[in-house]
Amino acid sequence: MRVLVIGGTQFIGPPTVRLLVEAGHDVTIFHRGRTETDLPLPVRHVHGDREHLAQYGEQFRSLLPDIIVDMCAYTERDAQATAATFLGTAQRLIALSSQDVYRAYGRLHRSEPGEPELVPFAEHAAMRERLYPYRGKGMDLEDYEKILVERVVMGSQDLPGTVLRLPMVYGERDPQRRLAIELRRMDDARPAIVLEETFAGWRWTRAYVENVAAAIVLAVNDARAIGRIYNVGETDALSYADWLREVGRAAGWQGEVVIVPDGRLPASLRPPDGDYRQDLVAETSRIRWELSYVEPVPREEGLRRAIAWERDARASTAPRQLDYAAEDALLAELRGPAPLPVAPPSQPPR
Repeated sequence: MRVLVIGGTQFIGPPTVRLLVEAGHDVTIFHRGRTETDLPLPVRHVHGDREHLAQYGEQFRSLLPDIIVDMCAYTERDAQATAATFLGTAQRLIALSSQDVYRAYGRLHRSEPGEPELVPFAEHAAMRERLYPYRGKGMDLEDYEKILVERVVMGSQDLPGTVLRLPMVYGERDPQRRLAIELRRMDDARPAIVLEETFAGWRWTRAYVENVAAAIVLAVNDARAIGRIYNVGETDALSYADWLREVGRAAGWQGEVVIVPDGRLPASLRPPDGDYRQDLVAETSRIRWELSYVEPVPREEGLRRAIAWERDARASTAPRQLDYAAEDALLAELRGPAPLPVAPPSQPPR
């Protein structure tokens, strides 16, 4: 099939494009041209700005795409532009969404009132009622809203849609550098990482980037994905403490995760504000049952690759200052004063 990927040169894009080519598809990527990532030679590049997608309509039509994979529709306007541009040209539209659409995400960030939602949440679970989760937070995401993106993608019978709701994705090229801080602490041979009790037990669905790419390619390959929404992620959502232990093992760290009662950490060591009674655990069985999805890369191998990439990326970025003094003081307080040295017993005179 002829597949046109909108985006495709940064994080999730490169492994997706590579797997599409390996599956025998004719692949074109539309991107700004700012990042020319190494991609398989048969891939065609069309450079342009998605803010003006309609201007490239004639060029797109000459490609005769069967399927559009939109990797960077962040706003309702983005999704509307994609749908309008390819209506009557393509047969299907596949869009990447996020598990931040669920009401549980709003409960975590205290934007949705009420007690924590039950988990795991399946695709039919309640969604956020308050739109634009990052508006007013200084993140340059004022109009970001995957709920509205999904409504557009799933709203046209003439351009059938598929939505993949992604969890926390880790791996090579991660623009958010999710492993950076804790891996730095591990590589600095810190004896312990201290977590407050509720945050230590907080669970979050994750997925390695190449496994996400495999899910996208399954949706391209299988017509049963038409009109369907899928949660993507690992079957077991580790607590934050267990996640750090897994990262530590993969990194060769010899330290330990220390858990203290809530309220004991200094401000510099606390996690971002949130109600960490609310887990973000997705039910991911639908894509496994319907499309026979299985992660091709085990978590241990994914972590090993992610850690190797992060260590290389660290060399080219300014280090963030970490408050080891505060952590050392807390550890000393928790462990109490060191025992006084005991003198060896005196030897009786001969």
